[in-house]
Amino acid sequence: MNILMMTNTYKPLLGGLEKSVESFAKEFRSKGHRVVIVTPECEGMEMEKDVIRVPALQNFNGSNFSIQLPIPSVLEQALESFQPDIIHSHHPFLIGDTALRVASKYNVPLVFTHHTLYEENVHYLPGDEESLKRFVIELSTGYANLADHVFFPSESVMQMAKDRGVESSMEVVPTGIDTKVFARGAGKSFRKKLNIPTDAFVIGHIGRLASEKNLEFLMQAAAQFLKNNAQAHLLIGGKGPSEEKMREILTQTGVIDRLHFAGVVKGKDLVNAYHAMDTFIFASQSETQGLVVTEAMAAGVPVVAVDAPGIREVVKDKINGRLLTQENMDDFVTALEWIKKLPKNKVSVMKKACKETAESFSMDRSRDKVLAIYTNLSIQAGFCRKPSEESDWASVGRLIQTQWGLVKNFTKSAVASMKELQEQTN
Repeated sequence: MNILMMTNTYKPLLGGLEKSVESFAKEFRSKGHRVVIVTPECEGMEMEKDVIRVPALQNFNGSNFSIQLPIPSVLEQALESFQPDIIHSHHPFLIGDTALRVASKYNVPLVFTHHTLYEENVHYLPGDEESLKRFVIELSTGYANLADHVFFPSESVMQMAKDRGVESSMEVVPTGIDTKVFARGAGKSFRKKLNIPTDAFVIGHIGRLASEKNLEFLMQAAAQFLKNNAQAHLLIGGKGPSEEKMREILTQTGVIDRLHFAGVVKGKDLVNAYHAMDTFIFASQSETQGLVVTEAMAAGVPVVAVDAPGIREVVKDKINGRLLTQENMDDFVTALEWIKKLPKNKVSVMKKACKETAESFSMDRSRDKVLAIYTNLSIQAGFCRKPSEESDWASVGRLIQTQWGLVKNFTKSAVASMKELQEQTN
């Protein structure tokens, strides 16, 4: 099967979406399928086989993201040679629109993965935040209804989409992980490299350090816990615009000397970083799965998190960590204290529960489920590669219908946004 994946973001960015695209592509290729990834150019990128980079504006509005420019003819030529059997879109806008047009041109199914609560990222855009949130919600909902099948990383996000009006066929398919990779790590040597005492109680977080990850709250809670516990240390992996604010919070609390930044960690360093922790901390409200939470559990690390879509399916309170019903700093600190005070035998039980949870998110399960859906979609009536003898008018007709669907979706979203703005001013 020839699988075309289209995404607005990819390596070297290290978020959950980028990991998902890379991981699934690797798994599909291991099963003999050819996968081509289309994504915008970005700083620090490396040339990679079967990854097509399209021109883009870099660092849009101060973010790490690139904004795709019009598709060059070289891409059209590459796709004509590739002849995709299925298109998998990972965003509902920009390159996502192109994915719809490509699916229309080749008369093949379009699958869309709803990776993100897109409305939680509108701070990167200029304009009124509430009206932009309404616009993005409507746009992603409408896009999902233009797709032939929609994947959601968690049950709670799929239910949210249904409530918002998504009617396409859909399925929960989390981004799987290779649990064997995370099972063993050199936590002690990683601590030594960062000058963290061997007997310290280490709380940690790994991910993109940006405001939508709710890091200000997380750092305030972590700082208070460190202040209350002289042997506690904080390990942070990742980079992003929030790093300075995070340092500022711990400086003001007087515990900056126990903050350890590891920078971007990947490969074996990522595994070792998890194994250097006693507890993983997480407070983002913008996730649909929280891949790092599952990775931490695969390493046997209990998690303290705030309840959110995609997180409640993973963290089970007092079984594999602590799940807080609301965002409250005192409650978060108390939950960390609860784990720290657990006797060793109960810690062992909790670590075992973490690994058992991670097994239910194995990549093998997710990969096989996606490939089965791809196959079923490809053999459905009405889908086949464009035959060579097909009239140009048939192809043009499909493209016009697709373009009209995109225009209607954009217009409907814009009207909803304007209505939201009017309601605020009245």
